Amino acid sequence: MGQKADHEFCEVALALLRTHDIKNRVAAVLRETLDQLYDGQRTGHYKYDQLRPTEKTHCGSLVEINMQREFQFAGSENLDYKIAGVEVDCKYSMTVGGWMIPPEARGKLCLLLWANDADSKWSMGLVRASSEVLRKGRNRDQKVGIKSGMMSSVLWLFRESELPPNVLLNIPDEDVAHIMSGRSGAERVRRLFRKVQVRRIGRAVVATVAQQADYMKRIRGNGGARSDLRDEGIIILGQYEAHRDIARQLGLKEIPEKGESVSVRIVPAENSSEPGSAMIDGSWWRVAKQDDPEAPAPLLPRIGAN
Repeated sequence: MGQKADHEFCEVALALLRTHDIKNRVAAVLRETLDQLYDGQRTGHYKYDQLRPTEKTHCGSLVEINMQREFQFAGSENLDYKIAGVEVDCKYSMTVGGWMIPPEARGKLCLLLWANDADSKWSMGLVRASSEVLRKGRNRDQKVGIKSGMMSSVLWLFRESELPPNVLLNIPDEDVAHIMSGRSGAERVRRLFRKVQVRRIGRAVVATVAQQADYMKRIRGNGGARSDLRDEGIIILGQYEAHRDIARQLGLKEIPEKGESVSVRIVPAENSSEPGSAMIDGSWWRVAKQDDPEAPAPLLPRIGAN
């Protein structure tokens, strides 16, 4: 069993690490799962503490299901998946060390996942749930945790990697209150992009703020925040490569990824040699300083219905 177990462990670990773009894909699954739980578009919720106990209990199951959908792992009769032909159970916890192992997974391989939305971090590890690793006591479901002194048995494939951000958790409560007190979805979205600049803002955050079915329309030009904030000198850059290139030219530290937007106030630059200057709509622009007067922003490159 020992040699077989070691062989299975290595095969599963290698299969996972060789999976195309696995780091970004797991991060996206965890981000989407948390947003699915919050259901901000309908509830206005954006953090775990706002969920009811019954909602929290679904988190592990949703992670397991969404990982299966993303990676198309083979099915298993006894556990969640088969990876490299080996049975693997998927366990998620909001706290490191909080994974609870069911009776059927004892002695088997467990894929451990953890995420901290407030810190925008996540981890994924692999462990064999042997008797040496597991605690003696069991809960009423006969599940058992991992001994605190045996966490070194976990092989961390990714540890404290970046989770796509939930900016509503990373700004002051008074700013969230100001944003959410807007009388309409359009006004709340304007407040969001005015208040939270040079930060990546995902679709789920926009949906939570807008609380409308057509929430992405509240960002776009032709009546959305992108056109409404132009007079204040604020541009909203999206996931499009032309927009990402502008963000890089402006020297922004956060570049919008898929499904994300970044707002920033800009002013005319003196010339192309000025550091952090970008050519937009035929002239040069730079990130505004606090004491720079407002100047109407240029039009961004038109891409589809952006």
